[in-house]
Amino acid sequence: MPKVRTRRQKLFAVLPTLLTLCNAVCGFGAITIIARVGPDALAGGEQQLVFAALLIFLAMLFDALDGSAARLTNQASEFGAQLDSLCDVVSFGLAPAFLMLTLTHPEHHVIETNARLLFVWHPRILWSIAVLFMACAILRLARFNVESDDDDSHDSFSGLPSPAAAGVIVSFPLAIRFLNSVDPQIASPLASKLTMYTLAALAVTLPLITLGTAILMVSRIRYPHVFNQFVRGQRNRSHVLQLLFFVAMVLVAWELAVPVIFSSFAFNAPLRAVWRKYVRRSPQTSTVPSEG
Repeated sequence: MPKVRTRRQKLFAVLPTLLTLCNAVCGFGAITIIARVGPDALAGGEQQLVFAALLIFLAMLFDALDGSAARLTNQASEFGAQLDSLCDVVSFGLAPAFLMLTLTHPEHHVIETNARLLFVWHPRILWSIAVLFMACAILRLARFNVESDDDDSHDSFSGLPSPAAAGVIVSFPLAIRFLNSVDPQIASPLASKLTMYTLAALAVTLPLITLGTAILMVSRIRYPHVFNQFVRGQRNRSHVLQLLFFVAMVLVAWELAVPVIFSSFAFNAPLRAVWRKYVRRSPQTSTVPSEG
């Protein structure tokens, strides 16, 4: 009986580490799949990028489970925290950057549109944006390790979390596959034109979105820990309405809903900060008091 208990304890002790390593395995698997996409594999490039994106989402699941498993098994340690960040660099730093670079590369033709593009990104600029995203993810994770405290309530983050930033990038292959599947012969002329111009807009704006998420990762903007706040009951009517809206979007067209959900989380906080600082100024702060 004691031997059985000892084996079970050893299994529980190694479970958080295994979950963390599964995170890295998914990230590395996504990278190997993305590396297969090129000018010589035009037919399957889109589907391969979708598969790689799903692997990164699976890495997010493992990343969410390892911390809970460590706390439940009483195995939380500094080693686990450092290992988690190292694996996050692979899955949420390198893999999304490589995916964006491959998805928007003009020679890969993953984004198919007949609309005339305003301009085409030079591959060197795309490479620079991808490198910046990866570097900001590394800085974000290193800063989190230094500033994180076990006594924190973890209701919010300083800067956009790297899994959320990765989610913004890797959700777009799902939407692009959905838009590419629209048949102009079946769809209405309005739907066909809307699809064509949306794909053209994504080809131009996706690198800018990647650049924006990279900057937000190293910013000091506060982001809520949505799961913790909902579990602890810290929610209001607007949160419930947003949740219902996103659920409805997922039921209607989940491929389009996923990038909307991640993008709204990433850019809602900075847009609200800009609104409060520059637009919604009170008369007391906008007027200079007279002397005398």
